[in-house]
Amino acid sequence: MKVTVCELSNTPAVLEEEWQALVAHARSEKSDLVLLPEMPFYPWIAQTRQVDAAIWQAAVEAHDRWVSRFADLAPAAVAGSRPVIRQGRRFNEGFVWSPDAGCRGKHTKYYLPDEPGFWEASWYERGEREFIPFQIGESTAGFLICSELWFGEHARAYARQGLHLLLCPRATPGGLSTDKWIAGGRTAAVMSGAFCLSSNRGHDTTGALPWGGSGWIIEPEEGRVLGMTSPEQPFLTIEIDLGVAENAKHTYPRYIPE
Repeated sequence: MKVTVCELSNTPAVLEEEWQALVAHARSEKSDLVLLPEMPFYPWIAQTRQVDAAIWQAAVEAHDRWVSRFADLAPAAVAGSRPVIRQGRRFNEGFVWSPDAGCRGKHTKYYLPDEPGFWEASWYERGEREFIPFQIGESTAGFLICSELWFGEHARAYARQGLHLLLCPRATPGGLSTDKWIAGGRTAAVMSGAFCLSSNRGHDTTGALPWGGSGWIIEPEEGRVLGMTSPEQPFLTIEIDLGVAENAKHTYPRYIPE
């Protein structure tokens, strides 16, 4: 299975150009799955604590417009997260799009930070505390959206459910924080016995937040980083063997009973 991770700009004008390049890359690499960053199609909302329902609505509409363009990436499936309104309530929803089934919500972000630059709990509600695997082609996948990566009990539970792909769309800053997030991704890959995939908002020092980029693909047996994105290489595609994730479930530390 060929999987693609990326880093995309927080600036809408730049994003359009990057999208065309991502489409060209995914087609050239014949990708089966493209993972997008966390809520990538609107400037980061939660950088201010002042909640504005009109801004949230604008972000929802922007993501809806971009979903209609996912066919550009077909036949690849597309995964990521997006802002949604469900029965009048705001959520950050992990989704999977496919040419046959369209866009389907699979998980709503449960663990929400609330601090300068990341006032997420102020802007939207916790989803259900449900981390349920789903199918993407022949693979079994599950979400840990950004901060959820730090709650390892769910990675361990995913291991017991035969996960192949751990999907971690992010919106995280750069600097020393990047090393911390990579360490979290490596640990989650080992705990889940699954390939950990992560995409992030791209390296950008012009805005209020210095986004960190550094999307990754990490293997499940020893937590080795197979590759990372960078400003020079914002898209990364690697062919992975799902059997490696299946075999990892029978080796240390995954085989140890609860």
